Amino acid sequence: MVGYVLFQSTQAATRAEAVLRRGGMSVRLVPTPRQLSSECGTALSFAAHNGLAEAVEARLREAGVPFVAIRLLDG
Repeated sequence: MVGYVLFQSTQAATRAEAVLRRGGMSVRLVPTPRQLSSECGTALSFAAHNGLAEAVEARLREAGVPFVAIRLLDG
């Protein structure tokens, strides 16, 4: 399962990447899959296992990083 964090701006995506990496999470900036959104062309991807999606969401909210949604895809 692959998780994607969707954003309204590339600035928010790069800020989220920095926040999550400082927290020891393995994430990377990727083009947003078309089936998920057409808002911003940049998303963060991560391996969604062992409650990581919930940890990503909590860390972003704690840091005040705006995001649109977190979506999970089989992959």
